[in-house]
Amino acid sequence: METEKRNEKQAEGGAQRQQRAPRAPKGDAAAQGNATPAAESKGGQQRAERQPKAEGAAQAKGGGQQQGNRGQQRGQDGAQARGVQQQGARQGGGQARESRAPAAPPAPPRLRDRYRNETVPALVREFQYKNSMQVPRVTKITLNVGLGEAVASPKVIESAARDITTIAGQKALVTKARVSIATFKLRAGMPIGVSVTLRGPRMWYFLDRLINVALPRIRDFRGIERGGFDGRGNFSLGLKEQIIFPEIEFNQIDKIRGFQVTVVTSAKTDPEALRLLELLGMPFVKVTA
Repeated sequence: METEKRNEKQAEGGAQRQQRAPRAPKGDAAAQGNATPAAESKGGQQRAERQPKAEGAAQAKGGGQQQGNRGQQRGQDGAQARGVQQQGARQGGGQARESRAPAAPPAPPRLRDRYRNETVPALVREFQYKNSMQVPRVTKITLNVGLGEAVASPKVIESAARDITTIAGQKALVTKARVSIATFKLRAGMPIGVSVTLRGPRMWYFLDRLINVALPRIRDFRGIERGGFDGRGNFSLGLKEQIIFPEIEFNQIDKIRGFQVTVVTSAKTDPEALRLLELLGMPFVKVTA
């Protein structure tokens, strides 16, 4: 009896075991095949999600690198431009320094050298001066233009001032009336002339050009009259045309006008001043016996 019962139980247990499907082992190919598609799909999704991130990171990294390269190139270009600018500034500064460099001093007036080397010894021998300070010398030269027509047309003042400035090499001064004269419709303070006073090297330069260049260009020039002295050693000369000076261009003047030249000396008498100017080369009319 007991044996039969034991056999029945064993048969029931085997049937139950057959009804229950056995678990596939870890190494079973079917189980692995059933699990692989889900895992692969999940892994593919994860890789697909990670791939855009990686691509974005790579693009961001590449863009940052490109921006860095462009920034570096801009920096190099800026440095090169600054270098060129600094070099240009240095060259410009050098040119400016060269342009600001003092020019060579002008040659000393040859007429002044002639006065010191030839005229002074000749005057000392002729007039028996005991001191070299007694020898007469040229102190200043004055150029003066009277413009009566300036009352009606004030523009002539500008033209005359421009001509005198060009001749003298020094800015001319406009002279004004001191008193009012009703007859000439002139009131005090109105411009009526132009004048300039020369001293020093400019005086010697002008006197040299007057004697050696301007006077020989006068038409039918036969010499300067000796009656231009004032009794105190000063000599005045009237010129009828300003175009005798080569600095004046005929096409740029509005009118032929003359002016007066006054040579002021330190001589006490007219014979001393006459002899001084003769030794300097002033072409006076020769006196015939």
